[in-house]
Amino acid sequence: MTKKYLAILSAFSFAFVSVAQASTFPYIALITVGDIGSGDPEGQLYKFAHNIGETNNLYSDNLEKVGRLKTEFAPVVQSKRTRNVFQKEILQSYRGISVSGTDTSTLTGKVMTGYQGWFNCEGDGAGLGWTHWARDKRKQFGPNNITVDFWPDVSEYGQEELFDTGFRFEDGSPAKVFSSHTRQTVIRHFEWMRDYEIDGAFIQRFAHGLRSKSMRGHKDTVLSNAREGANRAGRSYAVLYDLSGLPKGGANWVRKVWKRLRKKMEITQDPAYQHHEGKPVVAVWGIGFNDKTKPRKYTLAECRALVEFLKKDGCSVMLGVPTGWQTLDRDSLPDPEFHDLIKLADVVSPWTVGRYKDPAGVARHAEKYWKPNISWCVENGLDYLPVIFPGFSWHNLKGAELGAIPRLKGQFLWSQITAAKRAGSEMIYVAMFDEVDEGTAIFKCTENFPTSDGVRFLDYEGLPSDFYLRLTGEAGKLLRDEIPATDTVPQFGN
Repeated sequence: MTKKYLAILSAFSFAFVSVAQASTFPYIALITVGDIGSGDPEGQLYKFAHNIGETNNLYSDNLEKVGRLKTEFAPVVQSKRTRNVFQKEILQSYRGISVSGTDTSTLTGKVMTGYQGWFNCEGDGAGLGWTHWARDKRKQFGPNNITVDFWPDVSEYGQEELFDTGFRFEDGSPAKVFSSHTRQTVIRHFEWMRDYEIDGAFIQRFAHGLRSKSMRGHKDTVLSNAREGANRAGRSYAVLYDLSGLPKGGANWVRKVWKRLRKKMEITQDPAYQHHEGKPVVAVWGIGFNDKTKPRKYTLAECRALVEFLKKDGCSVMLGVPTGWQTLDRDSLPDPEFHDLIKLADVVSPWTVGRYKDPAGVARHAEKYWKPNISWCVENGLDYLPVIFPGFSWHNLKGAELGAIPRLKGQFLWSQITAAKRAGSEMIYVAMFDEVDEGTAIFKCTENFPTSDGVRFLDYEGLPSDFYLRLTGEAGKLLRDEIPATDTVPQFGN
């Protein structure tokens, strides 16, 4: 077998569980692609019906059975139809390991992050090319085809999780990146959330993309893997629907895809699914923006109908709204009915990425928006979830200045954390966990980026790759009054 064939089998380990479980041959096979330790078997075989936690490896004692599995699925893998064959099996209720950790009953006291999960690589099984790494996803991700400004630190990833790019390091070796389509990568990211005491993530599901079978297949895979990662790491997760790009009437599509998740995955019954005020949280982002340069075709009326549907379905609804939602100005629609819609929800979360650029701007924003926003929410029985971000850069994606909103070695993010606390916030949303294309990622990035024929990347200001994960973890301690709100950025030892 080729390495590509083995990697695809490994990537399908979770999807294959349900197929095997429903058949008369109840085994799951995971073929190891990375380094194999001395004396270790070449792969993994579990009798899933009796060993759901995948702890008793039967590989060495069942080589004949392993061979039959490889032969049986070789035509499927070689035909590149694997994702279509197994996709329907991803949408099932979770039966794996679930570790107690984050309190999933409330958003109060929580630091949640946004998880885009939108990075694809050629050969990852999704059939989406180099999505969100490259400007033209059909061509190799390299110096002349790039959208990202940070380079991810992939030193902890297994070789089976990595994909060669068109970039090279100084020694001539190929630079590699990850795919959000890979099960182990998503699980790893949730392990990082656990390790740095970040409570959980809103899994971004762009509603427009869910209308495409291939994109929906990828998003379903990411959601399934995030669910497993959250359960295994004792974190929480919740679904966030971004309405951007939907046509008129498109908000109705969200009803269908949400019903599908509740029916197939029984998602709200999952131990790791985030609740608030006793109900499962569903976030709907992109309501009420005026978007003067790019008007949104879906209407407030259909958004209201969607919120009413979700409320009737027993959900706690979080709305992602513009900064000027309370005063109905700036980036907000000037429609008084917008307030009536907001009052139907449970949590209000205004988008602030790019709305201020330095700590002084943060202080002004908190005084002008966050404090009166929170007062309005208290008066109307709503909770408030401010959005904060570590910095911003749109250089390789949009041609803007590299590091247009500088991170200032964490001072910019920390000033938002303390300002939100002082304004009275009891929960925080950090944008984003993994977004290297807009320079807002808090996960591990590196200054050891490849030589790039003039392509420029952001450095990490000499900070360790996990600095922003640590800083985000400190935000939770601050919210829960475990540490004082000071203006000095916390310092971390090695």
